[in-house]
Amino acid sequence: MSPENIREIFIRFQRANPHPTTELNYGSPFELLVAVILSAQATDVSVNKATSKLFQVANTPSAIHKLGVEGLLPFIKTINLYPTKARYLVEMSRLLLERHKGEVPDKREDLQALPGVGRKTANVMLNTAFGQPVIAVDTHIFRVANRTGMVFGKDPNHVELELLKVVPDEFRHDAHHWLLLHGRYTCTARNPKCKSCLINDLCEYPFKTGFTSEDDMSGAEEA
Repeated sequence: MSPENIREIFIRFQRANPHPTTELNYGSPFELLVAVILSAQATDVSVNKATSKLFQVANTPSAIHKLGVEGLLPFIKTINLYPTKARYLVEMSRLLLERHKGEVPDKREDLQALPGVGRKTANVMLNTAFGQPVIAVDTHIFRVANRTGMVFGKDPNHVELELLKVVPDEFRHDAHHWLLLHGRYTCTARNPKCKSCLINDLCEYPFKTGFTSEDDMSGAEEA
Protein backbone atom coordinates (compact mmCIF):
# COMPACT_ATOMS: atom_id res chain seq x y z
CA MET A 1 0.00 0.00 0.00
CA SER A 2 1.26 3.45 -0.84
CA PRO A 3 2.39 5.82 1.95
CA GLU A 4 -0.28 8.28 0.80
CA ASN A 5 -3.07 5.75 1.29
CA ILE A 6 -1.72 4.68 4.67
CA ARG A 7 -1.68 8.29 5.82
CA GLU A 8 -5.23 8.80 4.56
CA ILE A 9 -6.41 5.72 6.46
CA PHE A 10 -5.14 7.14 9.74
CA ILE A 11 -6.49 10.60 8.95
CA ARG A 12 -9.93 9.01 8.63
CA PHE A 13 -9.49 6.94 11.77
CA GLN A 14 -8.51 10.06 13.68
CA ARG A 15 -11.41 12.06 12.28
CA ALA A 16 -13.89 9.35 13.30
CA ASN A 17 -12.34 8.69 16.73
CA PRO A 18 -9.98 11.47 17.88
CA HIS A 19 -9.17 9.96 21.28
CA PRO A 20 -9.19 6.16 21.07
CA THR A 21 -8.37 4.05 24.10
CA THR A 22 -8.70 0.56 25.48
CA GLU A 23 -12.13 -0.84 26.33
CA LEU A 24 -10.73 -2.41 29.49
CA ASN A 25 -11.74 -0.56 32.66
CA TYR A 26 -8.87 0.49 34.90
CA GLY A 27 -7.84 3.23 37.28
CA SER A 28 -4.09 2.69 37.57
CA PRO A 29 -1.24 1.05 35.66
CA PHE A 30 -1.48 -1.95 37.99
CA GLU A 31 -5.21 -2.37 37.36
CA LEU A 32 -4.54 -2.17 33.62
CA LEU A 33 -1.81 -4.79 33.87
CA VAL A 34 -4.14 -7.15 35.74
CA ALA A 35 -6.89 -6.58 33.17
CA VAL A 36 -4.60 -7.14 30.19
CA ILE A 37 -3.25 -10.39 31.63
CA LEU A 38 -6.81 -11.57 32.22
CA SER A 39 -7.86 -10.54 28.70
CA ALA A 40 -5.73 -13.18 26.94
CA GLN A 41 -8.21 -15.44 25.11
CA ALA A 42 -11.07 -13.61 26.82
CA THR A 43 -13.33 -10.70 25.90
CA ASP A 44 -12.94 -7.23 27.37
CA VAL A 45 -16.57 -7.42 28.51
CA SER A 46 -15.93 -10.56 30.56
CA VAL A 47 -12.76 -9.07 32.04
CA ASN A 48 -14.49 -5.83 33.01
CA LYS A 49 -17.25 -7.80 34.70
CA ALA A 50 -14.70 -9.72 36.77
CA THR A 51 -12.45 -6.79 37.65
CA SER A 52 -15.39 -4.58 38.69
CA LYS A 53 -15.73 -6.88 41.71
CA LEU A 54 -12.07 -7.79 42.14
CA PHE A 55 -10.78 -4.21 42.23
CA GLN A 56 -13.20 -3.32 45.03
CA VAL A 57 -11.38 -5.88 47.18
CA ALA A 58 -7.84 -5.95 45.77
CA ASN A 59 -6.35 -3.48 43.29
CA THR A 60 -2.71 -3.22 44.40
CA PRO A 61 0.17 -5.69 44.26
CA SER A 62 0.15 -6.11 48.04
CA ALA A 63 -3.61 -6.76 48.10
CA ILE A 64 -3.50 -9.29 45.25
CA HIS A 65 -0.52 -11.05 46.82
CA LYS A 66 -2.26 -11.16 50.19
CA LEU A 67 -5.41 -12.54 48.55
CA GLY A 68 -3.40 -15.42 47.13
CA VAL A 69 -4.38 -17.86 44.40
CA GLU A 70 -7.24 -19.45 46.33
CA GLY A 71 -8.65 -16.08 47.30
CA LEU A 72 -8.35 -14.78 43.76
CA LEU A 73 -10.03 -17.69 41.99
CA PRO A 74 -13.66 -16.84 42.89
CA PHE A 75 -13.30 -13.38 41.33
CA ILE A 76 -11.95 -14.60 37.98
CA LYS A 77 -13.52 -18.05 37.58
CA THR A 78 -15.60 -16.83 34.61
CA ILE A 79 -12.42 -15.95 32.70
CA ASN A 80 -10.84 -18.46 30.34
CA LEU A 81 -7.69 -20.11 31.75
CA TYR A 82 -8.43 -18.61 35.17
CA PRO A 83 -6.33 -21.06 37.28
CA THR A 84 -3.18 -20.22 35.32
CA LYS A 85 -3.97 -16.51 35.30
CA ALA A 86 -4.51 -16.53 39.06
CA ARG A 87 -1.02 -17.94 39.57
CA TYR A 88 0.41 -15.35 37.16
CA LEU A 89 -1.27 -12.46 38.99
CA VAL A 90 -0.15 -13.51 42.45
CA GLU A 91 3.45 -14.15 41.36
CA MET A 92 3.50 -10.96 39.28
CA SER A 93 2.36 -9.00 42.33
CA ARG A 94 5.09 -10.57 44.45
CA LEU A 95 7.76 -9.61 41.94
CA LEU A 96 6.46 -6.05 41.66
CA LEU A 97 6.77 -5.71 45.42
CA GLU A 98 10.24 -7.25 45.54
CA ARG A 99 11.79 -5.67 42.46
CA HIS A 100 9.88 -2.44 41.80
CA LYS A 101 8.54 -1.26 45.16
CA GLY A 102 5.02 -2.16 44.07
CA GLU A 103 5.10 0.02 40.97
CA VAL A 104 4.53 -1.19 37.41
CA PRO A 105 7.78 -0.63 35.47
CA ASP A 106 7.80 1.38 32.27
CA LYS A 107 10.57 -0.57 30.53
CA ARG A 108 9.90 -3.47 28.18
CA GLU A 109 12.51 -5.82 29.62
CA ASP A 110 11.19 -5.33 33.15
CA LEU A 111 7.60 -5.88 32.06
CA GLN A 112 8.39 -9.02 30.09
CA ALA A 113 10.22 -10.45 33.09
CA LEU A 114 6.87 -10.62 34.90
CA PRO A 115 4.71 -13.80 34.76
CA GLY A 116 1.96 -13.63 32.16
CA VAL A 117 3.53 -10.69 30.35
CA GLY A 118 4.68 -11.27 26.78
CA ARG A 119 5.58 -8.75 24.12
CA LYS A 120 1.97 -7.87 23.26
CA THR A 121 1.01 -7.22 26.89
CA ALA A 122 4.19 -5.21 27.43
CA ASN A 123 3.35 -3.09 24.38
CA VAL A 124 -0.17 -2.46 25.63
CA MET A 125 1.25 -1.23 28.93
CA LEU A 126 3.94 0.90 27.33
CA ASN A 127 1.38 2.50 25.01
CA THR A 128 -1.72 2.86 27.15
CA ALA A 129 -0.25 3.34 30.62
CA PHE A 130 2.95 5.16 29.73
CA GLY A 131 2.19 6.91 26.44
CA GLN A 132 4.91 5.32 24.35
CA PRO A 133 4.34 5.11 20.55
CA VAL A 134 4.46 1.32 20.28
CA ILE A 135 1.98 -1.01 18.58
CA ALA A 136 0.70 -4.13 20.31
CA VAL A 137 -0.31 -6.60 17.61
CA ASP A 138 -3.20 -8.86 18.61
CA THR A 139 -5.32 -11.05 16.32
CA HIS A 140 -7.44 -8.07 15.22
CA ILE A 141 -4.48 -5.90 14.27
CA PHE A 142 -2.70 -8.80 12.60
CA ARG A 143 -5.79 -9.42 10.46
CA VAL A 144 -6.43 -5.77 9.55
CA ALA A 145 -2.81 -5.05 8.66
CA ASN A 146 -2.53 -8.05 6.35
CA ARG A 147 -6.05 -7.95 4.92
CA THR A 148 -5.98 -4.29 3.96
CA GLY A 149 -2.55 -4.59 2.40
CA MET A 150 -1.10 -2.00 4.77
CA VAL A 151 1.72 -4.43 5.59
CA PHE A 152 2.28 -8.15 5.21
CA GLY A 153 3.71 -10.27 7.99
CA LYS A 154 3.78 -13.94 8.84
CA ASP A 155 3.56 -13.45 12.61
CA PRO A 156 2.63 -10.67 15.07
CA ASN A 157 6.22 -9.58 15.70
CA HIS A 158 6.83 -9.17 11.98
CA VAL A 159 3.62 -7.18 11.54
CA GLU A 160 4.56 -4.96 14.49
CA LEU A 161 7.96 -4.13 12.99
CA GLU A 162 6.45 -3.46 9.56
CA LEU A 163 3.73 -1.20 10.99
CA LEU A 164 6.33 0.83 12.85
CA LYS A 165 8.00 1.47 9.51
CA VAL A 166 4.90 2.68 7.66
CA VAL A 167 2.61 4.36 10.21
CA PRO A 168 3.31 8.12 10.17
CA ASP A 169 4.85 9.40 13.39
CA GLU A 170 1.91 11.61 14.33
CA PHE A 171 -0.47 8.63 14.31
CA ARG A 172 1.77 6.02 15.90
CA HIS A 173 0.66 6.49 19.49
CA ASP A 174 -3.01 5.82 18.68
CA ALA A 175 -2.50 3.36 15.81
CA HIS A 176 -2.82 0.35 18.10
CA HIS A 177 -6.28 1.35 19.30
CA TRP A 178 -7.59 2.43 15.89
CA LEU A 179 -6.53 -0.80 14.21
CA LEU A 180 -7.79 -2.98 17.06
CA LEU A 181 -11.21 -1.30 17.17
CA HIS A 182 -11.48 -1.44 13.38
CA GLY A 183 -10.79 -5.17 13.48
CA ARG A 184 -13.15 -5.78 16.40
CA TYR A 185 -16.17 -3.96 14.98
CA THR A 186 -15.75 -3.51 11.21
CA CYS A 187 -13.00 -5.66 9.69
CA THR A 188 -14.17 -8.76 11.51
CA ALA A 189 -12.75 -12.22 10.86
CA ARG A 190 -16.02 -13.48 9.42
CA ASN A 191 -18.30 -11.31 7.28
CA PRO A 192 -16.31 -8.06 7.45
CA LYS A 193 -18.54 -4.99 7.12
CA CYS A 194 -16.83 -3.72 3.99
CA LYS A 195 -19.81 -1.78 2.68
CA SER A 196 -19.94 0.47 5.74
CA CYS A 197 -16.15 0.64 6.19
CA LEU A 198 -14.75 4.16 6.18
CA ILE A 199 -11.59 3.02 4.38
CA ASN A 200 -13.15 0.65 1.83
CA ASP A 201 -11.83 2.60 -1.15
CA LEU A 202 -8.26 2.44 0.21
CA CYS A 203 -8.29 -1.18 1.37
CA GLU A 204 -6.63 -3.66 -0.99
CA TYR A 205 -8.56 -6.74 0.23
CA PRO A 206 -9.69 -8.50 -2.98
CA PHE A 207 -12.73 -10.21 -1.44
CA LYS A 208 -14.72 -7.30 -0.06
CA THR A 209 -18.14 -8.26 1.19
CA GLY A 210 -21.58 -6.69 0.93
CA PHE A 211 -21.19 -5.17 -2.52
CA THR A 212 -23.01 -5.90 -5.75
CA SER A 213 -21.65 -5.26 -9.22
CA GLU A 214 -23.72 -2.06 -9.38
CA ASP A 215 -22.39 -0.69 -6.13
CA ASP A 216 -19.86 2.12 -6.16
CA MET A 217 -17.04 1.38 -3.71
CA SER A 218 -15.65 4.89 -3.78
CA GLY A 219 -17.88 6.30 -1.08
CA ALA A 220 -15.59 5.91 1.90
CA GLU A 221 -15.77 9.60 2.75
CA GLU A 222 -19.52 9.27 3.34
CA ALA A 223 -19.40 5.81 4.97
